[in-house]
This record gives sequence, C-alpha cells and structure tokens, in this order.
Amino acid sequence: MTIIGSVALTVFVVVFLVDGWTRPGYHPVRQPVSALALGRRGWIQSTNFIVCGAVVALGSVGVADVFGSVLLGVTIGVFGVALVVSGLFPMDAMRGYPPGTPDRTPTEYTRRHKIHDHAGAVVFAALPAAAVIAAFTVPGTVWTWLSGLTAVALSIGFVAFGQAWESDARSAGLVQRIVIAVGWAWLALLFARAGT
Repeated sequence: MTIIGSVALTVFVVVFLVDGWTRPGYHPVRQPVSALALGRRGWIQSTNFIVCGAVVALGSVGVADVFGSVLLGVTIGVFGVALVVSGLFPMDAMRGYPPGTPDRTPTEYTRRHKIHDHAGAVVFAALPAAAVIAAFTVPGTVWTWLSGLTAVALSIGFVAFGQAWESDARSAGLVQRIVIAVGWAWLALLFARAGT
C-alpha cells in the first residue's frame, strides 16, 4: 500500500496542475487548489482529495510498521483523513471563481467552508509535523536532512500562503502550489522508501 500511496500523491499533483491550467475561468496563480472542487468539473478535484487522502491514510499503517514509529504513522494518517474531509466539504465560491462569482471575499462563510478550512489547516500542519518526526525515526543521514529541511520549508510556506491568502495576493495560488509540491513530493518519496 505504501507504493500505491506514493503513486496517489504524485497523481494528486498532476491532476490539480492539469485541471487548473485547462479549466475555463480558473486562474491557478491566484486561486487555490481547493477552488477546483467548485463548478461543473468540481467533482474531479473533490475525487482527487478523497482518493489521495484515503490511500495515504491506509498507507500510513505500513509507514508506521516499516519505520517502527506509531507517531509518524498516526500523523500521516491524520493528514490523509484531513484530505478526505477537504474533498467532502468544498470551499465557498469567492474571488471570481467559479466564473460569475463576485471578485471579493465573503463576509460570512457556510458551515461547509468552515469545515474545509479547518481540514486544510490540519493538512498543512500535519505534513511538517510528520517531516519532523521522520527526521528522528527514518534511518539514514540523507533522510534526516531531507526531512528536517522539508519541515522548515513547509512551515515557512504555510505561513507565506496564509499571509498571501488573507491579503488576497494575486500570487496566493502559486505560493500554495509550491508548498503542496514540496510536501507531497517528500511524502511520496517517504512512501516509496517504505515500500522498498
């Protein structure tokens, strides 16, 4: 299941990149990945969240077993479950997407959006936490350094995305994509390492 987890993480990134660049009215540099779960093609990203999250959550058991760290497995499992929740509860339409939506941030959010936000916070907090744990539990100097540097990069990136999102920066979507690419790549490599 760990090799399948590695594939699922890679496919997740490919799907949102291709869908984002080909979606009419969607601007990937500005708008977040979660906005892809809206509109007629929204089912693609919702499914992407749910499938990737479920596979990662299941694969986390194998990661825990291979590296002898229940804490690492649980943290990755929480990340996976939070991805599933993100897919089940899409964000609200805002900031010009889907097309026809006012280009502003709503003053009030639906319950669904609030759940999505909380799940997203768990996703972006669990991943650097997993990297810190991996730095101390996955054997090999390379993995210690790779995991430590990933944890730092993800923490900085999460803060940068939060600031970009709150200020409605035109580059918020790009910042988020960089953070996701770094985090998902590290986790995909970890899953692949667990499968060898």
